[in-house]
Amino acid sequence: MATVASSSSLQFSTFLQNPTKPFKSHLPKLNFQLPRYQFISLKELTRISNPTKLYAVVAQVSTAEPSSEAARRLYVGNIPRTVTTDELRKIVEEHGSVEKAEVMYDKYSGRSRRFAFVTMKSVEEANATVEKLNGTEIRGRTIKVNITEKPMGPSDVSFLQVEDSKFIDSPYKVYVGNLAKSVTTETLKEFFSEKGKVLSAKVSRLPGTSKSSGYGFVTFSSEEDVETAISGLNNTVLEGQKIRVNKA
Repeated sequence: MATVASSSSLQFSTFLQNPTKPFKSHLPKLNFQLPRYQFISLKELTRISNPTKLYAVVAQVSTAEPSSEAARRLYVGNIPRTVTTDELRKIVEEHGSVEKAEVMYDKYSGRSRRFAFVTMKSVEEANATVEKLNGTEIRGRTIKVNITEKPMGPSDVSFLQVEDSKFIDSPYKVYVGNLAKSVTTETLKEFFSEKGKVLSAKVSRLPGTSKSSGYGFVTFSSEEDVETAISGLNNTVLEGQKIRVNKA
């Protein structure tokens, strides 16, 4: 039985015999382009005169710096009150190079607030320190070590700006220390409203974050309300922690 060769097979056979002859296909032509990437040096980048083009290049190559301080900064919590900054630095230096360390103290009582911040010299050392120190003990206390939270986004900043703008200051004000991290401004205001007419309340935040600093302020309309709040709420428990209340 005779075999009839298709036109495409004949063309392919011709192409094999004469590879220099253009090969024609009856397949539909597909029009697409693969993305092109161009790598340029910093010197070439500075020569770009078109601002729009420069912005496009920078937008493509710019990413969060892995060596930024936020990625190297550690929170060290539940440390004994007797641990000083120098002592903590020496403990952490056993696991990596420390750029700076600071135990946080209450500005009113001068006592340690039982947490600190340590900035390592590299991201790798920061991660290694978390793995090695988190959950270990210092003088009988199990410490918590982790990377500090990322800087706030625009929405977080707006929220805290509104919260600050609503705070009503007054000469009749109390300082509230040892607040649990879960205590919000509204929680604080409601708690103190049981003892007097509260004008306003505010939970202090760690600079550049939405994380509580562990203390706050409450304002009243009279000295009598201040005294009542101190006598009635100092050393009481709010969300699992015994708070300290004194005049601000």
